[in-house]
Parts: sequence; structure tokens; C-alpha cells
Amino acid sequence: MIAAVLAYWTHNLDPVAIHFPESWGLRGVHWYGLAYAAGFMVAAYLLGRWRRAGLTPLRHALDESTLITAVMVGVITGGRLGHVLLYARDEFAADPTMVFRIWQGGMASHGGFLGVLLAGAWFARRAKVDFLSVGDLLCALAPAGLLFGRLANFVNGELVGNPSSVAWAVIFPHDGPMPRHPSQLYEAFGEGLLPLLWVLVRYPRRLPPGRIAGEFLLLYSAGRIVSECFRSAEDGHVLGLTAGQFWTLPLAALGLFLVLRSRRAAE
Repeated sequence: MIAAVLAYWTHNLDPVAIHFPESWGLRGVHWYGLAYAAGFMVAAYLLGRWRRAGLTPLRHALDESTLITAVMVGVITGGRLGHVLLYARDEFAADPTMVFRIWQGGMASHGGFLGVLLAGAWFARRAKVDFLSVGDLLCALAPAGLLFGRLANFVNGELVGNPSSVAWAVIFPHDGPMPRHPSQLYEAFGEGLLPLLWVLVRYPRRLPPGRIAGEFLLLYSAGRIVSECFRSAEDGHVLGLTAGQFWTLPLAALGLFLVLRSRRAAE
């Protein structure tokens, strides 16, 4: 048993990518922050490329920066508040200032989706463009951020998987000596990479409004529900499902509704 445990890789990655001098009073640049920056950079690149090709509802280059700024505010605010309300109410009650310590981790993708939805609704009204078309665009831009975010979860050694004996299991010292599924990488693949490849193929095809958003939500939901089977249920269960699976069901229902609606509109 001891020999088997020693054969597994022990997670020892530093969550801080660039350390600052102690005299600065700050630890440095965290991988978590770089992940968000990378996600926004990829989104900005795709947004500019698709706008120039005439594939987006955006009319001017200025709309790009306005939309990206709105999304940044929406995803960070929504993601953090979602984490606090869904998974960290007791921690917040004990120390309300924890809501501002984003660099320590703790962002809920479900809250992030709601924040992006509100940002998209605000932008659509401001720019006087179709809301579903904006939703399609935002859902096509989202997977890159999800991919980098899950990779950052792995670097941070958080949201670990269930104990496992698979050859690629990882020992996360903060969660005991047992090797575990690197569920963060499963989520990066199922919630980020696969949807990203999907939208890169589908978005340029000029599908009916709502179709891309619906397909993305269904893909994301499937990836999240499956990957949750390998992830430690740190946040408990709801009606026999993990909290993550339970809160994903409304997204799946919305995705199915949008796909069916877009099909009827195309007939």
C-alpha cells in the first residue's frame, strides 16, 4: 500500500505565479488571476475576429470593449457572489470581508453565468441589438474562461476529486494522503475544451438566434454533471445530487428550451 501511494504524483504547485518582495505587502500574481486574464484575452481575440468577419451583432469596434468590460464585471461579481450564496454562507457570516478576497479562490460558475446574463442584457438594451444574438456571442466566448479557470483550480489544489487508484491519480496534501481523481482537469476538458472546440466550429455558421447558447449550455451541463461524479462533494447533496449537479439542472433546462425554440423559429 505504501509503495502504491508513493508511486502517485504529489501536488506541490505554487498558487502564486510571480512573487513580490515582502516589503511590498502583497504576495504576488496568482495563477487564478492569470487564468481570468487569459480567458478574457482569448475572448477579446475571438470577439474582434468574428466582428470583423461580420458574424456578431456588434456594429462598432467600441462595442467590443464595452461588452468585454461588462462581461468582466458580470462574471467576477456574479461568480464571487454565487460562491458566497451557494457554498460559503457560513464562512461569510463569520467574516463578511472574505467576499472581497477573490485571489484566495472561490468563484461559482453558476453565479458567473448569471452575471454574464445580466451583462449581456444590459449591453443588448444599450446597443439596441437582439438579446439572443448577444447571448449566442457570449456563450461562444465563455468556454475559454472556463478552461483556464479549471486549470487554475488544479494549480491551486482546490475542488479536488474523490479518492481513486487510477494510474493518473494525484495526492493533494491538504486533503490527506490518499490519491484522488484530478477532477479539475476532467472539468477543464468537459466544461471548457470540448465546448470551445464546438463553438469554434458552430458559431461561424450563422445559426438561428439562441441555438449556440442552447448548445453550449447543454454541453456545459453534461460535462459538469459527469465530472461531478469524480469530484469530492464538499458542498453536500441536494435531492441525491451533488450541489454542483443540482444547480446545473436549470442551465440544462434553459439550454434545451433555447435549442427547441431556435429550431421552431427556423421552420
